[in-house]
Amino acid sequence: MSATTTPCVECQNVVKRLRSGAGDLTILGGIDLAIESGDFVAVLGPSGSGKSTLLGLMAGLDRPTSGSVRIDGAPLEGLDEDRLALLRRRKIGFVFQSFQLLANLTARENVLLPLGLARIPDAADRADRYLAEVGLADRVDHYPSQLSGGEQQRVALARAFAPRPSLLLADEPTGSLDRDTGLEALDLLVALRAEAGTTLVLVTHDLEVAQRARRRVHFDRGRVVRDEATGFHAEAGR
Repeated sequence: MSATTTPCVECQNVVKRLRSGAGDLTILGGIDLAIESGDFVAVLGPSGSGKSTLLGLMAGLDRPTSGSVRIDGAPLEGLDEDRLALLRRRKIGFVFQSFQLLANLTARENVLLPLGLARIPDAADRADRYLAEVGLADRVDHYPSQLSGGEQQRVALARAFAPRPSLLLADEPTGSLDRDTGLEALDLLVALRAEAGTTLVLVTHDLEVAQRARRRVHFDRGRVVRDEATGFHAEAGR
């Protein structure tokens, strides 16, 4: 990374502690991490190693006990909840293991929701276009209960990419899918990321999923224990 380049995401000595009956529990023990704009980084580690906590801090959904998290050079700790919400609408997309679709909304309506919040003028056309890109052009009026798990994750991908965020945070996006369906969803995620040039931070415990990233950051007990460039071009496919 050039000395004059501002990282898309930067964590500076980030510590996260929680109160417990026996005293403070350290979830993150001083994380230093810089992610370049347009990069694809997988964060690996066992359950309880702090991966998802880090993702929540990057999204501004939680605040560190100490240290700084910056998005495009701007420190999140200086923003109130309204400004954090505005930042998320403008810059950050999410993909979750459990899809997080609203059950009372159709596939189209789920994708339209963040577009409406961001006041994007061509929201309806954009929602239909992204649903078509993920292969659901004929399922736009179906509710989540009428879709398979793989189809629900495709809707979630369309919803995440439709606002064209500069940063996408994915927490175990294939974790609730069978292997083949999960790899199909991963292929779509990688292809959409490549097309948009989106910075992607993906949390996973699955090495096969992480191998698609250009960089792997290994966590253990709240600390980075290894940070490696893979040299793999994910867009080339598995």
